[in-house]
Amino acid sequence: MNRALGIDLGDARVGVAASDELGMLAHPMETIHVKAGRVVSRILEIAREKGARTIVVGMPRNMDGSFGPAAQKAREFIGTLKSQTSCLVVPWDERLTTVSAQRSLHEAGKNVRDQKAMIDQVAAQILLQSWLDSRA
Repeated sequence: MNRALGIDLGDARVGVAASDELGMLAHPMETIHVKAGRVVSRILEIAREKGARTIVVGMPRNMDGSFGPAAQKAREFIGTLKSQTSCLVVPWDERLTTVSAQRSLHEAGKNVRDQKAMIDQVAAQILLQSWLDSRA
């Protein structure tokens, strides 16, 4: 299996996670600050560096499964990524990934307020791990 990236989109930050070479485990990797620009180009750069063949992008859904305004932003982002890469770009349900990331960091003794960038990476890791597990 080829490596994959997990992307947790946000208005201020984008969390990035990468799978191991076997495609079994996801690891938090980087937080990209949206204000700095270059979000798409940085993701594509990471994909090249890691040899990723798949980019899994979090698709925001409401708890009832419907799509809200954030989902439209995600669809547009996915369209932009698809137009600029030969990687497979996969939308993936991201419900509760940020909540799970906050809980995991809190349980590890981290101050969640001081760990915003890490929360985005862990949310991307949880998202990617969910996708990897679904393929196992």
